[in-house]
Amino acid sequence: MKPYQKILIRECNEPLIPIPLEKFAVELPHPYEKLGAEYGQRSPYCLRQGVVEALEMAQFFLGTSHPGWKLKIYDAYRPVGVQQFMVDYTFDLLLKKHHLTPSTVSAQQRQNIWEQVYQLWAVPSIEKELPPPHSTGAAIDLTLVNSYNNVIDMGGEIDELSERSHPNYYQKSKQLVEQQYHRHRQLLNQVMTLAGFMRHPGEWWHFSLGDQMWAWLHNQQHPENILQARYGRI
Repeated sequence: MKPYQKILIRECNEPLIPIPLEKFAVELPHPYEKLGAEYGQRSPYCLRQGVVEALEMAQFFLGTSHPGWKLKIYDAYRPVGVQQFMVDYTFDLLLKKHHLTPSTVSAQQRQNIWEQVYQLWAVPSIEKELPPPHSTGAAIDLTLVNSYNNVIDMGGEIDELSERSHPNYYQKSKQLVEQQYHRHRQLLNQVMTLAGFMRHPGEWWHFSLGDQMWAWLHNQQHPENILQARYGRI
């Protein structure tokens, strides 16, 4: 159990609704669908109603400070089945990276690989008290595009398994290009935070509003105003 999973969930039963994609840039086809993940009847580009409204607010803040720029949505709602698919996919990817197969990997190697997998992916739990953040409809992975629809270089890829994924990885860099990466990450964080989101402490691209992680991060910063999560698994 991760620390944020100790947060109580008081489900508000807010609906999962489509994101108005015309207001944003979007990854099409969806990156996990391209890999073979099946979402069933629900689109991956859905979020809880309040989260969609906050996302539109973040886009407004971005457009005000950087005219023509847009939030580019990479991933939003993710059912537990897709979470399991991506966990298994990443495990297989790491096996290949280390030139291993299911029949040749040792118990220690298997454990080490699983530890790497769960640095990036939440456990695909079906327990109500332990929902993966994306399965609540309250988490989103995204980046920025400029007025020419060019993706802004953030100094790392979404879902990258490396230290570069840490939001402040480039904070103390003396290189001009890496300082620019940090400013881009800070811009994304600024507009999302102004709209009420909280950023994942280990992933520059992951933000949430209303789930356990959001409440946990809020409570770390504001111990005088303890919150509970309002969105559980859908």
